Amino acid sequence: MRLSSRDMALVLMNGLEDGGVDVVDLGLCGTEEVYHATFSQGFEGGIMITASHNPKDWNGMKLVRKNAAPVSGDSGLGALRDRILAGSLPIAQKRGYTRRASFRAEYAALLLSLLGEDGPRALRPLRIVANAGNGCAWPVMEALIPQLPGHFIPLHQEPDGNFPNGVPNPLLPENRAETAQAVLEHKADLGIAWDGDFDRCFFFDEKGNFVESYYLVGLLAQSLLRSHPGAAVIHDPRLTWNTRELVQEAGGRPLEGKTGHAFMKERMRRENAVYGGEMSAHHYFRDFGYCDSGMAVWLLLWQIMSRTGKSLSALVEERMERYPVSGEINRSVADPAASMAAALARYGKEALAITRIDGLSMDMGEWRFNLRSSNTEPLLRLNVESRGNRALMEGKRDELLALMV
Repeated sequence: MRLSSRDMALVLMNGLEDGGVDVVDLGLCGTEEVYHATFSQGFEGGIMITASHNPKDWNGMKLVRKNAAPVSGDSGLGALRDRILAGSLPIAQKRGYTRRASFRAEYAALLLSLLGEDGPRALRPLRIVANAGNGCAWPVMEALIPQLPGHFIPLHQEPDGNFPNGVPNPLLPENRAETAQAVLEHKADLGIAWDGDFDRCFFFDEKGNFVESYYLVGLLAQSLLRSHPGAAVIHDPRLTWNTRELVQEAGGRPLEGKTGHAFMKERMRRENAVYGGEMSAHHYFRDFGYCDSGMAVWLLLWQIMSRTGKSLSALVEERMERYPVSGEINRSVADPAASMAAALARYGKEALAITRIDGLSMDMGEWRFNLRSSNTEPLLRLNVESRGNRALMEGKRDELLALMV
């Protein structure tokens, strides 16, 4: 729905046709609809034009191969860049063609199938505030809502690339108040909010409190392991203790993977993992082509709330006390490598374990942290957690922030 997206799509499709490629144009959609169309229709690849949660003047592309396997810097993106810059993309003798198509009905049916045999019938009717942020989520909601038992209160449901209500990034604290207020005003059981291309979904409990996505990873993993005992679960290295404990309690195998959708999906495929979760609110499902879905996640959370009879706050509050976290803190720094070196020098001798799967992670026994550079923005990101000691976590957070200059 970004203002530049249609022009980019037209130029992209023209270039693909020049290369002899036949194109299926999905039109306005979300990133996971491209994933779904690619793996469900047997296409050779898929491209989503999106800048997700970034400012409205930004835009870009996410690329996947056959079966929606990701294309990353480690799996062909650099080689593609080099070919383009070298001008070595030949014009085909037979030009391709473009046709319009929609697979939204099939996509919605697959989402609902993730709920199992009982499907929506087993869901407890809830009042749900749903903030689409003027992104692409609401057209999909219109396909799902008639098949669901709840009552939905929509916010900013019209796709609008002007972003009249702000950039759709619920990770920013300043973007949370409206959804939280609506939950309280409408006495809702749950609040959900998506980013622009809705591959991430964020949650608010019935008290209007924002729930860190970290705590959802272990909750979803435990639920999915009920029907997939012993399966692998992939998690990112930023915050880990709560996830690992819950996965192990459920008989699963927690495995740490590098942050980022391409890396998570590649690791999931290697391990045949049933689920993967990042604290940034990307949730990946084997039964959704090993892809991330911001729609499947709230449906599965609703299923957990229905099965247990518990509110969202009741499901997560104990875990939040057991493993308090800083939340991800982003800083623009002159020299990210120097900041990480300073942290290593400050805490290295005391650390029980140091890993560099993604940035710098250090286990200090009663607390741990991860410090990493963003894959997509000029930022250094910090996450800190502790074993039930919020004051310790906050003190170490402030010490680390003082090193990030």
